Amino acid sequence: MQAADIRTRYQTWGTAGPPVVLVHGAFESVDTWSRLAPLLARDHRVYALDLTGDGYSERHGPYTVDHFTRQLLGFLDAMHLGGPGERPLLVGHSSGAAVVTEAALRASGRLGGVMLLDGDALDTGAGPPPAFKYVLIDPYRTSLLRIGLGIDGVIRSLYDAQCGPACPRLDAAGLDQWRRPLRVPGAENALWSMLAAGVPGLPADQVARLAGVHLPKSVVFGAQDDVFTRQTPQETARRIGAPPATLIPGARHLTMIASPEAVATAVDRLTAAAT
Repeated sequence: MQAADIRTRYQTWGTAGPPVVLVHGAFESVDTWSRLAPLLARDHRVYALDLTGDGYSERHGPYTVDHFTRQLLGFLDAMHLGGPGERPLLVGHSSGAAVVTEAALRASGRLGGVMLLDGDALDTGAGPPPAFKYVLIDPYRTSLLRIGLGIDGVIRSLYDAQCGPACPRLDAAGLDQWRRPLRVPGAENALWSMLAAGVPGLPADQVARLAGVHLPKSVVFGAQDDVFTRQTPQETARRIGAPPATLIPGARHLTMIASPEAVATAVDRLTAAAT
């Protein structure tokens, strides 16, 4: 499917109810939502797409919030979402929080609400340390990627650190879910480009503009998410004019995998506020 200028992989669940569009974070994909989406599909029509640079969508830079947002809005066009009775709730995970925030700033009239999930939408300048630039030079970077992808323990350790003990252990299919998108054509160049640029986000004053947008909003974080400070969830809620943040006990940064029922409840609550 073509979303704006990008050939885009997507998936849908459910046949009735208010629409929900799931927007993943960096180095994730449609498959990241595989535990949450079927739960939401009990009462919603659910859509998820692979942003360019990740998953199985066409690799087509630049890998910026602007470009991701144009792809997302193009996806809404392609799915005929955004008109009367078809205004979707956007859920943005991690760096996807910046994408749904920018979409709400550009096209609030097309949306039913916005949820920032494990993400503050900010451009924090996060990225690799200065010395990392040396491994971004061939042949080191190619060797590093191939070695890393070939070691199951490397993938499991990254997953465990981000997901926590509440998450299911990665079996062979789970390992393949995280590994295979990094082996599709164009994936390696896209990966190094995104790592060099750092995590995509928006300036704080731009994120704060969301407080003036009349949409239902919510902020949901894993209570043990150590990617951010303990103050981040409530600071983010205040910044965007949302009610106090929801903290999910026992979850780290991948709440939709660790605690899908709790996230689904939060989505349902926000959907109710939008009707």
